Amino acid sequence: MKHLMTVLALSVACLSTTAYAADAPMGKQQSKMAECNKDAADKKGDERKTFMKTCLSAKKMTQQDKMKTCNADAKGKKGDERKAFMKECLSK
Repeated sequence: MKHLMTVLALSVACLSTTAYAADAPMGKQQSKMAECNKDAADKKGDERKTFMKTCLSAKKMTQQDKMKTCNADAKGKKGDERKAFMKECLSK
């Protein structure tokens, strides 16, 4: 619980300082915090805390992971149907 409160306090601090450092590029962690915070805008209380914890600890899927997942989902498809499916799946 203390760790989660620390993460939330740091995210608020980072977001408030980005207004002053608008010219400086954001790091990966700051970008992730901003994105998670934006996605959690409609959540409150414990739901928001849980969402933020999950969002901040989630790893972004690599292109190789996407390829494996899309290939597995495309089983049974052939030709143009498979090609269209793979194009759409990999662009997500």
